Amino acid sequence: NPSEILPWISGNQVLIVTNEIVAPLYLDALKTSLEEKEVVDLILRDGESTKNLSTAEKIFDRMLQIPLDRTATVVALGGGVIGDMAGFTAACYQRGIPFIQIPTTLLSQVDSSVGGKTGVNHPKGKNMIGAFYQPQRVLIDISVLSTLEPAQFSSGMAEVIKYGLINDPEFFGWLENNLEPVLLLNPEVLEYLIEQSCLNKARIVELDEREGGVRALLNLGHTFGHAIETATGYGAWLHGEGVALGMVMAMYMSMEQGWVERADYDRACKLIERCNLPVNPSADFGARELKKLMGLDKKVQAGNLRLILSRGIGKAFVCDDYDEEALDKTLAYFAIG
Repeated sequence: NPSEILPWISGNQVLIVTNEIVAPLYLDALKTSLEEKEVVDLILRDGESTKNLSTAEKIFDRMLQIPLDRTATVVALGGGVIGDMAGFTAACYQRGIPFIQIPTTLLSQVDSSVGGKTGVNHPKGKNMIGAFYQPQRVLIDISVLSTLEPAQFSSGMAEVIKYGLINDPEFFGWLENNLEPVLLLNPEVLEYLIEQSCLNKARIVELDEREGGVRALLNLGHTFGHAIETATGYGAWLHGEGVALGMVMAMYMSMEQGWVERADYDRACKLIERCNLPVNPSADFGARELKKLMGLDKKVQAGNLRLILSRGIGKAFVCDDYDEEALDKTLAYFAIG
């Protein structure tokens, strides 16, 4: 619908950044809604393995080839990878031009399109190169979720469950009771799920946009999960799969510390598993390898790794005062490779 997007585009030039999966489905419709603008598109390969500086360079090359001026708008049409890269290049091009997010996966709708984190991966660490850069607008259409592969939908559910585990036990309970209609893509239920997720994230981001404190809570499961993604080669594990097992690991480690009851750990595992996400030890990576990669995490301060741990469902907290032995036990249990 042109009225949803045109008021947010001040200049005449638009660069749509998308990928080979999304383009055949939605690119023409988006171009039609931008008919009065000068529209150019760039179609990238799909997947986390493309989220790097060489792909960012391709986007910059396209921007300069056109060339885009400072009033141009970049539109990210795709999932988290496209949103991150389009946002990062928009933040850098001529020191920042406007961009709009049109997220097409559940994960990007409930998480990565909200909050202004943009960036690319480096072989040594995930999301290590990037910028905080807020979009002009985020346009979410839940009908696009019907074209998602089941594994991609499950991946998004990891981030949804995360909000319940961080500080919203009522939402966690709602998910336990409403998971069947969610997995059947009931529109009303999905709308509520996405709205609650975005509200939960926005509340935290508003308090701490640049992750000096409370925003770090949004990384529940991510320090473990990013290490898993890096260790296995970007794309072998979906982001949500890494986060899901990472949250289980954080709950397990908290249980080892005596902070989480077994019943809460079991509840978390059960809901994650019902979404077809991993909860069990994996032979895909080794404990020492994970620990080394976790030491390269962005939450390391003065050589000290801060973890997001828990005191129960809805009671996550930032912790740098934990027992190293509990971490080692957790890694040894889950990383059997």
